[in-house]
Amino acid sequence: MQIIAAIDVGSNAMRMVVGRIVYEGKVEAVENLRLPVRLGQDAFTTGMVSDETAQQAVDAFTRFRRIADNHKVEKIRAVATSAMRELVNGDLLIDRIARSTGIEIETISGEEEARLIHLAVSQAVNLKNKHVLLIDIGGGSVEVTLSQNGNILSTESYNMGTVRLLKKLSGEKNAAMPFHKLVREYAEAARRRIDREIGSKKIDICVGTGGNIEEMGRLREKIFKRDSDRAITLEELDTLVETLSRLKVEERMRKFKLKPDRADVILPASIVLQMIVHEAKIKEVTIPNVGLKDGVLWDMASNLQAATPISGREQVWTSALRLGEKYQFDREHAELVSYLAGRLFDQSQDLHELDDENKLLLEVAALLHDIGHFINTVDHHKHGYYILKANPLIGLTEERQNIVANIIQYHRKATPSLQDDNFRSLHPKDRLIVIKLSALMRLADGLDVSHTGRVKDILLEEQKNTWKLKLLGAGDLMLERWTLEKRQRLFQDIFGVKLKIVE
Repeated sequence: MQIIAAIDVGSNAMRMVVGRIVYEGKVEAVENLRLPVRLGQDAFTTGMVSDETAQQAVDAFTRFRRIADNHKVEKIRAVATSAMRELVNGDLLIDRIARSTGIEIETISGEEEARLIHLAVSQAVNLKNKHVLLIDIGGGSVEVTLSQNGNILSTESYNMGTVRLLKKLSGEKNAAMPFHKLVREYAEAARRRIDREIGSKKIDICVGTGGNIEEMGRLREKIFKRDSDRAITLEELDTLVETLSRLKVEERMRKFKLKPDRADVILPASIVLQMIVHEAKIKEVTIPNVGLKDGVLWDMASNLQAATPISGREQVWTSALRLGEKYQFDREHAELVSYLAGRLFDQSQDLHELDDENKLLLEVAALLHDIGHFINTVDHHKHGYYILKANPLIGLTEERQNIVANIIQYHRKATPSLQDDNFRSLHPKDRLIVIKLSALMRLADGLDVSHTGRVKDILLEEQKNTWKLKLLGAGDLMLERWTLEKRQRLFQDIFGVKLKIVE
């Protein structure tokens, strides 16, 4: 029975959960700990971690290390979010903690943070056949995620985290405007983006995560005499915001028995949640009391049981489809090219010797190869590359997504070259993957050059030292064969074989 641990290095606090893998990747928590180390107070003011805060962080990790050793933890994953991303000397702090405790901290993107939180929620709430709005309010940022049937459709990050708002707005010299009104004005700036993201979609369930939302659930239980802290209605939230706005921090601590590092940020958190809930026309927020650390723990347990490091083919595919729709791709053409690319991959396995993880990267690149048309048909391969760089796909690491972006860039015209900065910046192993998959990508795109779907399948096989590609479909397929004759050179050069297009 494996013992694992997850650490969340947040902007307002650091949290650790120790878990035991019990069966089929399922994990149960055996210890939880929260330490009030506020990295955000430095990150969102000076941008430099102070000596005092750095020492607090080292002390926290020393305690985490001791707990892990006591439980005989076999594997630890520590992740850091927006505060660490913005600290100029964050790398020095990470190095200091690693040298002191042996625990390496991984700074993750907002998209990865949203994926992990969504994973935690999916273990606590039934998301099957539901359109879900997930709101995570952290110290540095607020993540608003839409998912359907358990797969993320999109996620947006907003710089409205509670510690960020506290540090930014507490220093405002506009004494005529109370703090809660300043927060509301600041949050209003994000309202249109949130409205555009949610649109007219009917939300079946709204889930709120983060320490502040969990505290709102407990306050709801106290103030309104409810029998559960696992939800809060819009009406209750409105009243809570009004109540908190009238009280000073010390009064909130005394009246509601809040800790100092919760009493000051609970108001901006409540206002932000109130604004989003009103915008989405939601009557109630479900509070499952899970968060990033729980998602990290579940992800670790799942990866220990799985052979592939890519997190969920279905999730990656759902995210890619959403991106394609956003940039108005020709879905029928895209899905056919993706299918044919996968067929080429399978039938040329002896040549490229790549695994199923790389097959998924090729299929996703094929699905999105034409999205650059949204910007301009001229050089759409280059535009496609930049769109991929600016729109993370949920479930792919940054390294894997860079491979997809490069395959899109080289699906036509220029071949992969070290003279290209984008290609040169890749790891040598990843460059080799791009080179091989680009050759298959060009053939796959050529198979539906007319966008009419006439080629239904292909047969690629070696016969007497020559690889022969036969097209299966409707009509004479002359245009497709002519196109492939022009595009076969890259395949031949990369794999060192002769390719013949046959009837």
